[in-house]
Amino acid sequence: MSFRLIEAERAQHAVSRLCQVLGVTRAGFYAWKRRAPSPRALADVELRALVGRVFADSHETYGAPRIQAELADEHGLRVSQKRVARLMRELGIAGVSRRRKGVRTTVRTREVAAATDLVRRDFRSCGPDRLWVADITYVASWEGYVFLACVIDAWSRKVVGWSMRDDLKTELALDALGMALTRRRPRPGLVHHSDRGSQYTSLAFARRCRRPGCSPAWAGEGTPSTTPSPKASSRRSRPSCSTGTASAPATRRA
Repeated sequence: MSFRLIEAERAQHAVSRLCQVLGVTRAGFYAWKRRAPSPRALADVELRALVGRVFADSHETYGAPRIQAELADEHGLRVSQKRVARLMRELGIAGVSRRRKGVRTTVRTREVAAATDLVRRDFRSCGPDRLWVADITYVASWEGYVFLACVIDAWSRKVVGWSMRDDLKTELALDALGMALTRRRPRPGLVHHSDRGSQYTSLAFARRCRRPGCSPAWAGEGTPSTTPSPKASSRRSRPSCSTGTASAPATRRA
């Protein structure tokens, strides 16, 4: 690494000065320059090109583990995963990962006064359009993350409104609520339950929510899993309002 640094900086500084600062000799530096590449360095040149070709053939989705397996199965090359990862870093490529990378969809606004928690984690409903639950998630795409806002009727577990954007502005939640209100036209007394994200605690959302007689409600402090997820809602049976036990799944209605 010292000799590479000297080679990169010799146009700006004297070689003797650089060698003195880095604690190496000039003879060692010039011997390094005359030395032929090592067999491993030559092998890395060929392997680097092969890794890039495998990555391109996978539509730029494979990471180091899958490229390592592809090299072993298709090309008969046994190389370590760390070596493949190092060559990928040198090429400036990376595989597609579906793991969460810290994307936050709930950003709270401390200055906003909290609304009453009207649900208190009791998501049972006595009829349609009595209780709506809303949340925001994200979906990975080829061009980045797309954010999805959903409004679900707690009685039928049906998605009554949704919206997608490439940002987390308040319009994301407003568009989902607007679709739900236009499609369902609920009567006054509806409760709209959500977390304390800034989209749902904004003044614009509160005004839009109260206009048709809907009461916004937020989850209590430190309450996890405040809303049923859209995927789980389609598999969950409708609970009875009087007993709290699971009844027959809700059927599609006209």
